Amino acid sequence: MTKTILIVDDSISLRQVVRMTLAGAGYDVLEAGNGQEALEVLDGRKIHLIVSDVNMPQMDGIELLKNIKQHPHYKFTPVIMLTTESSDDKKREGKEAGARAWVVKPFQPPVLLSAVSKLILP
Repeated sequence: MTKTILIVDDSISLRQVVRMTLAGAGYDVLEAGNGQEALEVLDGRKIHLIVSDVNMPQMDGIELLKNIKQHPHYKFTPVIMLTTESSDDKKREGKEAGARAWVVKPFQPPVLLSAVSKLILP
């Protein structure tokens, strides 16, 4: 069964790069432009992993993460933060909210794929 990953980022071009990276590795990919849109995508369907930016309009990635962890279908879904944020304080805030990995933009596709493969079991 193909694994499904949700990408959440307000940058269309970044979502396209991440989509190509993940789809090229055999994953099904869904997209959302911010945290609020992501919550609408989380409608009960099986999502194996979420890759989210931190800084987005309407609902940022940390707030999205807190919402995901309250959702009965998705509270155990691993989340990778893919962001320009690299401060220890922001990373700690993400970890406390439930982030399982932190990848800093600009990212190298092998780094992202390595983080994904560690969090999604075959």
